[in-house]
Amino acid sequence: MASVLIPLAQGCEELEAVTIIDLLRRADIKVTTAGLDDQVIVASRGIRLIPDVKLEDVLNQSFDMIVLPGGLPGADYLNRDKRIHAILKKMSDDNKWLAAICAAPKVFATAGLLENKKVTSYPGSLDGINVPGLQYKEVPVVIDDNIITSRGPGTAMDFALTLIELLSGPTQRKAVEVPLQRPG
Repeated sequence: MASVLIPLAQGCEELEAVTIIDLLRRADIKVTTAGLDDQVIVASRGIRLIPDVKLEDVLNQSFDMIVLPGGLPGADYLNRDKRIHAILKKMSDDNKWLAAICAAPKVFATAGLLENKKVTSYPGSLDGINVPGLQYKEVPVVIDDNIITSRGPGTAMDFALTLIELLSGPTQRKAVEVPLQRPG
């Protein structure tokens, strides 16, 4: 069974976080949500989320993928956390999947992981960050090597389904997607 770490920061975008957690769990993927501290997360629209664990508790665990929800100031808190940068660099070195949506791809940029990569993000969230060779795409989801990025709340379902396909294959993606009754 694939395992995914989803760090949750105060002010994260709840539509993204909950959609990703929900769909990955529907696909029988082991999802661990981790708060940056031991507090209940108050997301960007005031919804309260209770992480499974503190980030500190899983620093030495191995995961197949890390997914960073966006939203502000959530993405900024993730970006300021040295533990997040260390996890990203280790997982990148181990050729594990790194995924981020909305404003969170800037965490990858700051960590030095987007050189010569194709990415997408919430419009403007990468402005002012100089990344050599970065190729910005205005599409819902971009995959470049082991990095997956997405635009924002409206693309969260496409993003999560893409993550399912990468981790568990197209059959599992279809098994999750069909009952959702998405328009064709």
